[in-house]
Amino acid sequence: MPFRRLWATTTVVLCALAGLLLGLVPSAGAAASGTAVAAAPDFKAPYPCGQRWTYSHHSAEVRRALDFVRADGGTTDGTPVLASAAGTAHRHHQANGAGNYVSIEHGGGWRTYYFHLSAFGAPDGAQVAQGQQIGSTGSTGNSSGPHIHYEQLYNGVGQDIRINGSALAYPGGYHQYFLTSDNGCGGSGTPFMTWGSGTRVRADARLSAPVVTTLAGPTSVRVLCQKQGDTVNAEGYTNNWWSKLRDQNGFISNIYIDHPAAQLPGVPLC
Repeated sequence: MPFRRLWATTTVVLCALAGLLLGLVPSAGAAASGTAVAAAPDFKAPYPCGQRWTYSHHSAEVRRALDFVRADGGTTDGTPVLASAAGTAHRHHQANGAGNYVSIEHGGGWRTYYFHLSAFGAPDGAQVAQGQQIGSTGSTGNSSGPHIHYEQLYNGVGQDIRINGSALAYPGGYHQYFLTSDNGCGGSGTPFMTWGSGTRVRADARLSAPVVTTLAGPTSVRVLCQKQGDTVNAEGYTNNWWSKLRDQNGFISNIYIDHPAAQLPGVPLC
């Protein structure tokens, strides 16, 4: 072998060894971890704060989707669907598949899907914040019942779903795993006590709005804001003001707030 070729070969080997000794060559673990997980948004559950849902995965799904249904006594159908991270929302419809659905572009190659909506809650192309309502849970398209079909994709490839940085399980049926949402819980709110039992918290200030949850008895709540809605009559009182509760992420009539004023003092308008 000519001396020049031998010297070049020796130099390459020595440089490679030096790189290993100095840590210049990426480790297998670093290469395997990649940048996708590090770049992921801090995704939250796609339903309102304080609600407890159960979830499952159908093995026939093309991507790594999870289906969510209520497990806290509330009604799945009509419950608000929330953006699990901020981004640009787009409306879609697929009659024989996803039905009414929303995709949200989060940047950095990340996207989430929300299928089978009964109604849209944000304009097409709108910038939405984490926790903002983008639709209502339904059963449109190819669906056997109301639920949220939820996906997280990176560069178009379905990923194992993570909420608050933790990977969720992929059970073959419901009521094996549960997840309580902390999405949309921001804001301190003003403290009040409620009175009565079986008080229904609704998705909006309307008696026809879906029930988000029910307060079993007098409860300490945080009121974020208030607005006028349907008139409610109870115990000889009449009131059309409603309070939005922080932790339940829904509205109750001000009649059920333990305060003499119809419009609560010091609470902003919604």
